[in-house]
Amino acid sequence: MRLIRSFEEQALALVRSGEIVGGIHPYIGQEAVAVGVCAALRADDQLTSTHRGHGHVLAKGADPRRMLAELAGRESGLNKGRGGSMHAADLSLGILGANGIVGAGAPIAAGAAWAALRQGSDRVVATFFGDGALNQGVLLEAMNLAALWRLPVLFVCENNGYATTLAVRDGVAGSALGRAAAFGIPAQEVDGMDVAAVRAAAEQAVVRARSGAGPSFLECRTYRFEGHHTMERRVRVNYRTAEEIDSWRQRDPLELCGLDPVQRAEVDQEIAQLIAEAVRFALAGAHPDPAGALDHLYADGLRPRAGAPR
Repeated sequence: MRLIRSFEEQALALVRSGEIVGGIHPYIGQEAVAVGVCAALRADDQLTSTHRGHGHVLAKGADPRRMLAELAGRESGLNKGRGGSMHAADLSLGILGANGIVGAGAPIAAGAAWAALRQGSDRVVATFFGDGALNQGVLLEAMNLAALWRLPVLFVCENNGYATTLAVRDGVAGSALGRAAAFGIPAQEVDGMDVAAVRAAAEQAVVRARSGAGPSFLECRTYRFEGHHTMERRVRVNYRTAEEIDSWRQRDPLELCGLDPVQRAEVDQEIAQLIAEAVRFALAGAHPDPAGALDHLYADGLRPRAGAPR
């Protein structure tokens, strides 16, 4: 969790300096969800992520140096600087990709879980999404298929209270758990600021999925301490009160995790060195050559259609 927090704080600094172009969606405050869920996964398990995906990618084991290089648009990044903040992936670690489309990771996860079953594997796939995805048909379609085919999928709703600036109470009829119940998927509400609680719930769901019993649904009640996007620092939108933010900060997952001061100091020193090295690595990398902009679009290369102008 400290790695994710420090990584995001450094990323915010690089956005301000212009090294990360276009801004990011900070994950600060929600670290316990990514860490708790990924701690319950095996190395060969897979996940799909969201536009706010740095925490998921790091918690699954991605190299923070290459992740930061990806955000900075360098060839040394996870995806050669072509994925950026919202589309980081590392297939060698089971990270099937973050996704800028709300809810779009769910059908990818369902497909990966179906493939695991076809291969005779007991691999599990976790898919993260926010409360805003609860109104997206593609998520509901994925849940329907997962329930019908008993797919080993863990649906993880990170309910931070807002879909961009729209409060859940104003945009979601019914409830997250009700959506899962409609498909007969076991669902549980979890304190998303408590990493131990998230891990315990995720472990139960993973065991269930691995045994062939099908999908589970976790609604993790959490909160982002920063804005939806770094753009909010410029436009100053007002949809949350300072009192609300402060009340959630009293439940900072890094403060609730139980490390004593000596342990905390040791962890902080290790992470500071790791982040400093990540910055050096990222900024030393070369920017992609514009001449290769069409590279890596297709697995077998870019081939023009018959009769198309060359």
